[in-house]
Amino acid sequence: MARAGELAGFILFRRNVGDRTPVQIGEQNALLHSLAPDAVPLWVSLDQEGGRVARLGPPVVKLPPMRVLGDIDDPVLTQDAASLLGRQLGALGFNLDFAPVLDIDTNPGNPVIGDRSFSAQPAGVIRHARAFAAGLAEAGIASCGKHFPGHGDTVTDSHLTLPRLPHDRARLTQVELVPFASLAAELPCIMTAHVLFELFDSALPATLSPAIVTGLLRNELDFRGLIFSDDLHMKAVCETYGVPEAACLAIAAGCDQVLVCQSEADVFSAHEALIKRAESDARFAERLHVAAEHGRHHRSRYPARAHAGDAASLMQQLAETHSTALEERIRTALRP
Repeated sequence: MARAGELAGFILFRRNVGDRTPVQIGEQNALLHSLAPDAVPLWVSLDQEGGRVARLGPPVVKLPPMRVLGDIDDPVLTQDAASLLGRQLGALGFNLDFAPVLDIDTNPGNPVIGDRSFSAQPAGVIRHARAFAAGLAEAGIASCGKHFPGHGDTVTDSHLTLPRLPHDRARLTQVELVPFASLAAELPCIMTAHVLFELFDSALPATLSPAIVTGLLRNELDFRGLIFSDDLHMKAVCETYGVPEAACLAIAAGCDQVLVCQSEADVFSAHEALIKRAESDARFAERLHVAAEHGRHHRSRYPARAHAGDAASLMQQLAETHSTALEERIRTALRP
């Protein structure tokens, strides 16, 4: 699929990289990039937020939960941390990091966001998400703000079930939507949430809702970047729709790229479902074409920089990023 130009890229998890050396990861990622059929690179991506959501270990910098950086409240430190991380990711051949989290931690009982959020206040989230995204951009890594329109106030985890939020327009405008609205013109990518927002769509979770993805994010907030779905294997969507149907619904809703993270067979079944839907629905075929071209345009801005076969160069780049110095700056900032 990748060689045929029918795959936008890859997302790697700890199961893909956890037992590999930096050189092996660089070689693996170079191989993945070599599958691109033309000059447009593929995404080789991961979730490297910091804290409990980090796929790579040493020598990649060990960042604390984003709440720690938010509490220190030094945007320069946050940007430096992301810049260092981005240089390391780039050296290893990654070109997209699914971070920063734009959710606001307004619910202490939230089982999935919590300290992944920079703050319980919109201003703090904006300040540090902007700095984090800028740091990644300095290193040539695409950032992806998540999870639109906001996952911070849910009481359930969308990996396990479909969360619902009953908030009215005033509440959403003053809280959940504020970081996305503030950063829409700056972020290259935004990821949707598998959360049902009753105000906008009483039937479909945000990822699958045209009213939310196209109406709210694309039209009202005027987001021109790339829209990713969250993983379609998450039970919030998979248990009701299955991966193939969810892929079609997400693209129809306005997503440009869909994540299918747990099963290779489902990658093929989702691809087949998209083709079949396009063959029978001209309007969907046009939407699919626009999504694919939008993805190619954005991928062209983030070329790969893997150093396959050049172990010395890779290790030198990682050494020059000085993870220990940045980690010590964070520890120093935390001291009373």
